[in-house]
Amino acid sequence: MASTSPGYGITIRVEGPPSSQPVALATAVITGAGATITALDVVESLLEKVVIDITCDTINAEHAEEITKAISLKPELTVRKVSDRTFLLHLGGKIEIRSKVPLKTRDDLSRAYTPGVARICQAIADDPADARRLTIKRNTVAVVTDGSAVLGLGNIGPAAALPVMEGKAALFKRFADVDAWPVCIDSQDVDEIVRTVQLIAPVYGGINLEDISAPRCFEIERRLRDLLDIPVFHDDQHGTAIVVLAALRNSLKLVKKDLADVTIIMSGAGAAGTAIARLLIKSGAQNIIGFDKDGIIHKDTQSDDLMRRWFIDNCNPKNFKGSISEAMKNSDIFIGVSAPNVITESDVASMAKGSIVFALANPEPEIDPVIARKYATVVATGRSDQPNQINNVLAFPGIFRGLLDANANKITDELLIAAAEAIADCVTPQQLNASFIVPSVFDPQVVTAVASAVRKSV
Repeated sequence: MASTSPGYGITIRVEGPPSSQPVALATAVITGAGATITALDVVESLLEKVVIDITCDTINAEHAEEITKAISLKPELTVRKVSDRTFLLHLGGKIEIRSKVPLKTRDDLSRAYTPGVARICQAIADDPADARRLTIKRNTVAVVTDGSAVLGLGNIGPAAALPVMEGKAALFKRFADVDAWPVCIDSQDVDEIVRTVQLIAPVYGGINLEDISAPRCFEIERRLRDLLDIPVFHDDQHGTAIVVLAALRNSLKLVKKDLADVTIIMSGAGAAGTAIARLLIKSGAQNIIGFDKDGIIHKDTQSDDLMRRWFIDNCNPKNFKGSISEAMKNSDIFIGVSAPNVITESDVASMAKGSIVFALANPEPEIDPVIARKYATVVATGRSDQPNQINNVLAFPGIFRGLLDANANKITDELLIAAAEAIADCVTPQQLNASFIVPSVFDPQVVTAVASAVRKSV
């Protein structure tokens, strides 16, 4: 059975007569149905009834409904209310704006607003560089999306993407004390997106592009980097690539292999896959064989897209044209940023000794990690309920902390590699093992180390 997740946590209010032992009965039903109980509170206890709140993690929304139905089928129990904890957390949104200065007296208003603020405006008009010193610009990032490639949901549009962008902004604040704000653009036209971001850029010290589908995301990033004097970072590309490189660097230490000597099979050649391949080759990889939904990418593959042409020109040096199962035989590394169940148990079993499997499709990976671990030395996924989570939170907060602190205006491959090395080095030789190849996202040294590496690379 699949694992339960706090993302599908519910609280069920159940009532029953004391004679039926409702606490024991309800908990037995819930655990028997495969949920994980995380809290239990007796809300009310009277002679005629006992009311309890039971909080549990379920597998998905359908499983949550099954749990509720199973309790309702017990004649001794009555379900009074079911609360979805994730929906409750999102009520009213997850972020807010607060003033950093007191506004309690007329003097406060005179300095923060009129008439005193006019002097600040004039100073910036006289010297535009003062905007960074005298406004929020020095610590503020726009999280920009068009909602065309959201998580595992696809093209759901800007309004539906807003909860993800809110979450991203909250992560920026929590991990790097960066003030970020969602900018969800109601257009999927490249020209309109580029122009919109260009128009709002004066407010921000950096632009974080998020959940924009390929190949448009490549052009949007390229054009904005040419137009703007602040750094532009597409997290789905570069954040993923940085953490993959960090994790692979440590994994190769465990299996005692060199990046230049290994054969890497990749499933997925979109934004993340292309960025991963670029960074790995920049770091010394020599043999990456890529697959997408149409099969193997080889020298005869046709494409007018610049990034796809790069993939064609720089990967699959021996022009292999077989299936993914054939490619997996005696390969050293599999990296998946594609879809569920694209490789099989026999594929992983056929890999070389000391194999590494990064099955990063989310929420369902390219292969069940339990099966992969039967054969591979190191297995990583994108899931938080599995060891070795490849999580962009390890990268983007520190990246932007360093960029903002350095007043940087561009991002280089060398900077990205330095960030990956900083993440990898947060795992000490004493800590490094097959289930711990990257540090925890809650490790406070990660942001500091990444930010420092970025500042040195600017």
